Amino acid sequence: MGQNDRPLVTIAIRHKDKWMKVQDIMTISVVCISDQASLKDAHALMTNRNVRHLPVISEQDSSLVGILTHKKMVATVMALVNKYGSGALDRRERAQTVESIMDKNYQHLTADEPLPIVVEYFIDNKLGCLPVINAQGKVEGIVTSSDFVKLCAKLLKLSVS
Repeated sequence: MGQNDRPLVTIAIRHKDKWMKVQDIMTISVVCISDQASLKDAHALMTNRNVRHLPVISEQDSSLVGILTHKKMVATVMALVNKYGSGALDRRERAQTVESIMDKNYQHLTADEPLPIVVEYFIDNKLGCLPVINAQGKVEGIVTSSDFVKLCAKLLKLSVS
């Protein structure tokens, strides 16, 4: 079987016996939020920056301490509206910290992880994002399902040309 007979994905993510890595597809301009920020701040940040996942960093040392997803934020906002009414939402959003609602049990990656492992992990765990951290625990990137869609689009363009 020649190289032209191999599946396109294998050709694209493996070149000269080296797999593509997380650093090849991760988003490096990551929008993060402090663990002490309010839900109101997170809501505004997600809306204004058009992101669905916010790595949460410690106000003390800027290390990754959690993840806040759009889904979790919306669920929290809806619970506040149901419990206190829409008239109290602004005040309640300002009083609720990101730390109190973020997912503290998160997974993360390093930039040198091979993509095939990451793809399987995303599929098996139905993840929307994985933050990429350095040895000091600081966020240096994020991989989202959108990054994989962009990679697929590039692969499709390669297969046509």
